[in-house]
Amino acid sequence: MKPSRRKAIAIAVGAAIIGIAAIALVVLQNFDWNRARPWLNARASEALGRPFAITGDLSVTWLGEHGAGQQSEGWRRMIPWPHLVARDVHIGNPPALDAVVPVGSSVSAASDMATIGELSFSLNPFALLDKKIVIPALGFDAPSVHLARNASGINNWTFRASDQPSPWGLEIKLIRFSKGSIRLVDAISRADLTMAIDTLDADPIYGVGWKLHGRFKGEPASGEGKAGGVLSLQNQTAPYPILASLKLGKTAIDLAGTLTKPSKLAALDMKLKISGVSMARLDAFTGLVLPETPPFTTEGHLIGILGAGGGHWTYKDFQGKVGSSDIRGTLDYQSATPRPLLSGTVVSHLLKFSDLAPLIGADSNASKRKRGAPAVQPANKAFPVEPFASQRWTGIDADIKFSAEKIIKDKNLPLEKLSTNLHLKDGILSLKPLNFDVAGGSITSDIKLDGGTTGENVIKGEIKAAARGLKLKLLFPGVDLLKESAGEINGDASLSAVGNSIASLMGASNGEFKTFISKGTVSKIMLEKMGLNIGSVVLATLTGDKQVKLNCMAADFAVNKGLMHARSFTIDTEDALLEVSGDISLADEQLDLTIKPGSKGLRVFSLRAPLYVQGRFKQPVVSVDKGVMALKAGGAIALGVLAPVAAVLPLITAGPKANGDCARLLAAARVKPVAPPPGKVVRSKSVVPVRARNL
Repeated sequence: MKPSRRKAIAIAVGAAIIGIAAIALVVLQNFDWNRARPWLNARASEALGRPFAITGDLSVTWLGEHGAGQQSEGWRRMIPWPHLVARDVHIGNPPALDAVVPVGSSVSAASDMATIGELSFSLNPFALLDKKIVIPALGFDAPSVHLARNASGINNWTFRASDQPSPWGLEIKLIRFSKGSIRLVDAISRADLTMAIDTLDADPIYGVGWKLHGRFKGEPASGEGKAGGVLSLQNQTAPYPILASLKLGKTAIDLAGTLTKPSKLAALDMKLKISGVSMARLDAFTGLVLPETPPFTTEGHLIGILGAGGGHWTYKDFQGKVGSSDIRGTLDYQSATPRPLLSGTVVSHLLKFSDLAPLIGADSNASKRKRGAPAVQPANKAFPVEPFASQRWTGIDADIKFSAEKIIKDKNLPLEKLSTNLHLKDGILSLKPLNFDVAGGSITSDIKLDGGTTGENVIKGEIKAAARGLKLKLLFPGVDLLKESAGEINGDASLSAVGNSIASLMGASNGEFKTFISKGTVSKIMLEKMGLNIGSVVLATLTGDKQVKLNCMAADFAVNKGLMHARSFTIDTEDALLEVSGDISLADEQLDLTIKPGSKGLRVFSLRAPLYVQGRFKQPVVSVDKGVMALKAGGAIALGVLAPVAAVLPLITAGPKANGDCARLLAAARVKPVAPPPGKVVRSKSVVPVRARNL
C-alpha cells in the first residue's frame, strides 16, 4: 500500500474515532439521565440488599480540570470528567427489620434508613481502566440517617456482605456535607438519640461539629463537640482530634484528646473529666459495675488501646472528690474472658467517714433519692435495708486497693485510718483484709459476700473480725468518766448469714462474739452509779473521783438466727462485780439486757437494784427494777417507825466475799469464735427469745 494511502486511512480512522467520541459526548451531554433511574435503582437495590431509589432529578455534567478537581497531566487534561448530581435519594431498611422497634419511634420497617437532599460527585474516568473508582469530592446536602435496632438485635446498619471480594477499589479524596442529622433508635439500650452534624470550614483543627439530644437508657441525654474531618479517619499517622461534652441524666463527661490510627481504632489518648451523683450511674457510659457513692467529680488521663471485647483502658493519675472526701489513683480496665478485670489503687488523704455510707445503703433517704436510689430506709431502723445489686457482680472481676490516710468523723467515733483490698471474682465480693485504726488499736476483718453462686438476688455472707488494743479511754471519747480510765479491749467475732441487705444479713446471722479486758482501771463514780450506791456517789463527787482497779471484763455471746444471747458477761473490779445477762435481737434491733450490780465491801445507802437496758438500737432506755427499790424503800420506812437508826439497815450491803473467776472468764473469751457455713443454723439451747418487759 502506498504511503499516501496509509496516511489517508489513518486520518479517516482517527476522524471516525473523534467523531464517534464527539457524538457520544454530545449524546451524553444531552441525554436525559432520568430515563436511567429505574435501571440504576434496581441495580443499586440488588447490590445493597435493600430498597434504593433516586426520586428526584438525575443529571450528569462534564467538568474541566478545576471543576472536577482533577490533577492530570498532558493530553488527559483535555478530557472532561463526569460529574453526577442525584436529588432526593432514599436508602431503605432491610426486610428483616420488622416493626418491633421502641414504642413511639418514627423509625419503622416502612421508613428509610437514609435520605439525601442532593448527592454529588465527580468520577475519574481513567482510574476505571485499573478497576478503581476514584472520587475527588463527594458531597451530601442535608443528609438524614435513621439507625434502628429492634429487641431481637436486628439492625439496619449492617449491609449484606459479598461472598467474593470485589476486584474494584474505592478511593474518596474529599467529603463535604451540610446540615446533616443522625438518629439512633435502639430497643436494647432504650436509646432514642438525634445528632445534628455539620462541617467546620474555618476551624484549623476540627472538621466536623455536632450536637446531641434525646434519651439513653431512660435518662435524658445531651451533648456537643467537635471532631476531625471525615477523611482524616483514613490517616494512619496523624492523630484524629476529638473534643466532646456529654451529659446523661445527672452524669457529665468532658473529654479532649486524640484517636491514634483512627481507621483501625487503635488507641485513645485523652484528658477526661467525669462528675455525677453516684459512680454507680456510670454503667450507662462505661458498662462497668461501680459502687454507690455520694456526688463525685474526677479528672485524669485516659489511655485506651482498643481491641476485640473492649481493649485495654487506663485512667491514669486521676484526682477528685467523692462527697467531701478527696481521692486520687490509677484504675486499669482489661478485657478478658469470661469477664473483664478492673484493677488499681485508690487513696484518700482526707476521708469523711459518712461518705462511705452509700456503699452499703447506710445514707439517709434524702441522699438515696439524690443518687437515684429508692428511699426505703424506715425511720426506726439502724441497719440499712437497701438491697445489694448482686445480680451485677457477675459482669466484671475487680482487684482494687483502697486506703484512707486520715478519717474525718464524728467526735464520738474513734476511727483514724482505713485500708482494704477489694476482690470481686465470679460474683464473689471479698474485702480481705478490711482494717481500721481505732482508739489507739486496730480492728482487722475479712468479709466475704457471695452473690454469684446463689442463683437468686441473695447473698451468702461471712465475716471474721478481731479487735486488738482498743484503748478504753479513747473508745468512748464522749464519756467524761472514762477519760482517765486505763485498759485495752480485745475481741473476736465470727458470723455467717444469707440475705440481700445489711439488715437481712444481720437479722439472719449465726456465730459467736467475744470480747475481754484483761486488766486496767475504771472510774469509781461510774461504778457507783451502775451499782446505785448513792452515798458513795455523793461522797466521791464531793471528794473527787478516783480510778478503781479493773480485774477483768469478759463477754461471750452466742448468735443464732440474728439473736445474740449473753452466755456470760462479767465486769470484775476491786470494788464491784457486775453481771450482765439477756439478749440482743439483731433482726428486730431490740435490746433486753439486765445488769446486776454487786458491791465488794460495805456500802452505805445502796439501792443495789437491777438495771434494765431495753428498747430499740436507735432509742435505748435504761431503767431500774422498781419492785426491788420499793421493797428496800418500804423496809426502810417500816424500820424507821421502830428506830431511826435502823432505817438505814436495808440500804447497807456487805457485797460478795469473793472475786469473780477472771482466769476462767479470760480463758473462755480468748477462744476463737466460729460460725457455721452461710445458710446452716447451729442450734444452741442457751439461746432464748428476747423477753418482753414493761418499762
